Amino acid sequence: MNHRASTFAAAYALLRAAADHADHWGQSDFDSLVKGATDTAPVTYEHEDGRVTVVGTDGGRRVCLHHVMQYTATQGLVLVAGTRALGIRLHPAALAAALAVSGATHFAADRRVPQGLLQRLAEATGKKNFFNLTDFGLNGRYCLDLLCMSRRHQVPDRVRLRAVP
Repeated sequence: MNHRASTFAAAYALLRAAADHADHWGQSDFDSLVKGATDTAPVTYEHEDGRVTVVGTDGGRRVCLHHVMQYTATQGLVLVAGTRALGIRLHPAALAAALAVSGATHFAADRRVPQGLLQRLAEATGKKNFFNLTDFGLNGRYCLDLLCMSRRHQVPDRVRLRAVP
């Protein structure tokens, strides 16, 4: 395997591991439930101490941004630590650009507002019914988000291939 291919493989594996952690263990319950809130579809969240918070569009955007910042920071830390441990040096500008692309696309897909990017993509590709699936232990929106996340990591990985010799 050549240097570029091994750098791509390592970056992809590290990003996937970081994304899985950040989206499942790193994301708070509040963030996961409220990040798609809008004024027309507000989310009511009951905290463990009994407090109730109602979140609309501005709050949903802030919560989604908070999650994406944690997500992107986790990716950056795992990618830098992992590539250093493997003896791979990445160009700092390429790393910053790749993380910016990852964060921006994650925000766009994760916001999940009615008629948002993920819903429009699902409808355009004939996956509207799957997008709306919430039966049998499945959630179509979540599954499509995971697939979208997997694909959107490949773009930043290609940017990251600009390793420092």
